[in-house]
Amino acid sequence: MSSRRWVFPALLATALTVSLAPQAVAHDTTTRTVGYYTQWSGYGRNFLVRDLVANGTAPRLTHLNYAFGFLDETGKCVSADPWADYQRPFSAEQSVNGTADVAGQPLSGNLNQLKQLKAKFPKLRINISLGGWTGSKYFSNAALTPESRAAHVASCIDMWLKGNLPDSAPGAAAGVFDGVDLDWEWPSSEAAPGNVVRPEDKQNFTALLAEYRQQFGKLTWQTGKRYDLTAFLPADPRQVDRGFEVSKVFGLLTFGTIQGYDYHGAWDPLTNQQSSIRTPAADPTTPPFSSQVAIDHYLKSGAPRSKVVMGVPFYSRGWTGVRNENNGLFQPATGPAPATYEAGYEDYKLLKAQLSKFTVHRDVKAGHAWLFDGTTFWTWDDAVEMKRKGRYVAERRLGGAMIWSLDGDTADGELIKALTSGLS
Repeated sequence: MSSRRWVFPALLATALTVSLAPQAVAHDTTTRTVGYYTQWSGYGRNFLVRDLVANGTAPRLTHLNYAFGFLDETGKCVSADPWADYQRPFSAEQSVNGTADVAGQPLSGNLNQLKQLKAKFPKLRINISLGGWTGSKYFSNAALTPESRAAHVASCIDMWLKGNLPDSAPGAAAGVFDGVDLDWEWPSSEAAPGNVVRPEDKQNFTALLAEYRQQFGKLTWQTGKRYDLTAFLPADPRQVDRGFEVSKVFGLLTFGTIQGYDYHGAWDPLTNQQSSIRTPAADPTTPPFSSQVAIDHYLKSGAPRSKVVMGVPFYSRGWTGVRNENNGLFQPATGPAPATYEAGYEDYKLLKAQLSKFTVHRDVKAGHAWLFDGTTFWTWDDAVEMKRKGRYVAERRLGGAMIWSLDGDTADGELIKALTSGLS
């Protein structure tokens, strides 16, 4: 930790307000390709950081979000899985640079592999993602007061950017991350059961971003490096309006990623699209969900086009017990389709292996596809739809595309190649 003392200019010495927070600039002007690498993908899926090199993903990404870090009850940053994050040893065959981890080295686990990935691809920016569906319980506590916001941001910078991990040498993980991605699901809206939710979350989220910008400014003064501040944002306009001061939020973010999937799933009684670009003509849902509905709402609310990044899925949502009419679309079902890791959810590469059992259907005008075998229905974001989504982003001059999640792709990177070909 630097002994250099930070001295605020006179203006910044006043009480922190959003209006005084430094505004973010879109310092990367090329179209962004952002991918989430999940902490747990190295377990059952056996998808390691090195696989991002092997399947051609890494050179096609501009940003990688490592998911997830959690918050404790006070709002301070903690590791959700220390073994996966920084303790697990990797063999030479498993590692990015072909070198085996040895006992006693300062850093192991996924973070060391990400460090090796950055060495191999120095233009790639890697951010730590905080929260997610299962890790957003205490975000409201973190954002509640000026003191809690300052403590949260300081703990995040200390742990993830300065790399001071518990039970590790000081600075063991320094330099792995280039910024922070906030995945608070969702300010002022219910999400996972048990999450703390307050009406004032909307204004507090903006204030939390302002605090990040203030402390990032100090860190930049010390290190000379710039730091990204991004956020994962909901597709539902009702959640947007309840939880986000859109214009102010995007003024503080480097960019924001908009959820472009989970519009529908087996929690719905009828089969439907989960990631259509536009709302299908016969969609019975009210209000309608689609990527265009979501993106247009952010743009109308003050988000600059260059900072709006559209999410795309590398997985499918599925139903079974589906009535055999209309090729299975918009039909009643008895429940979620059986799947490998979670009922109603299947990685693209695993579903592709079963493709011979299904017929592929497409709605070219709306921009979505699905599989149906007479009783089981899966949404289907294949290479054709990924390229279509990439073209949509490019044609609307949006800020890029975001992927959840990279472990769903094939061994030859079929989806990432199609997406980036559409973006270019």
